[in-house]
Amino acid sequence: MTTLLPCIEIDSGPNPVASVIWLHGLGADGNDFAAIVPELDLAGCPSIRFVFPHAPSMPVTMNGGYVMPAWYDILGTEMQKNEDEAGIRRSAQAIEALVSREQERGVSPDRIVLAGFSQGCAIALHTGLRHPTQLAGIMALSGYLPLAGKLPAEASPANRLIPIFMAHGVADPMVVLARAEASRDALQAMAYAVSWHTYPMQHSLHPREIQDISRFLKSVLAPHER
Repeated sequence: MTTLLPCIEIDSGPNPVASVIWLHGLGADGNDFAAIVPELDLAGCPSIRFVFPHAPSMPVTMNGGYVMPAWYDILGTEMQKNEDEAGIRRSAQAIEALVSREQERGVSPDRIVLAGFSQGCAIALHTGLRHPTQLAGIMALSGYLPLAGKLPAEASPANRLIPIFMAHGVADPMVVLARAEASRDALQAMAYAVSWHTYPMQHSLHPREIQDISRFLKSVLAPHER
């Protein structure tokens, strides 16, 4: 049995029927984005449970082996050539366990959004595009598509039409814009529905981005005929 990651949970209303599982970046924890929930305009959405898991702490090679919360190891500056595949897949399994728990709580998979920032973005994309049943959407913030070369063989048919919100800072020094654009292009080449947004910022969140996130969540979680 998989041990569930510890999480912060915030409900936008009573009896949530939708969920957003939102993953933080390297060195942060689940508190990183919890404060954003009150800023989101969720008018027209059903009650949503926001789940902010804490990544386990591990030594990060790129940071001299310093132990910090991380979804996977960063093995060097050439991240595309030397990815921690085992770590990425291990974290994906941990997020799948959280998705399963939401289903056990009565949330349909097509009412679950996977979201993430930076490393969390990578895990949200990796997990969501491989999930065997249809999800509501993916929010990919200031990150990139990991193990991109393996996606064509591993992509789930159930999520070929999943809405993907991608956002990035034009001056991001941590995950450079070109890396994010390459990820966008790879997804579009596979005919994924990517909504691409850039903002005048570095590796952070922009006020206009919060408004765009609100619109995205309303678009994918608004009630519809089942």
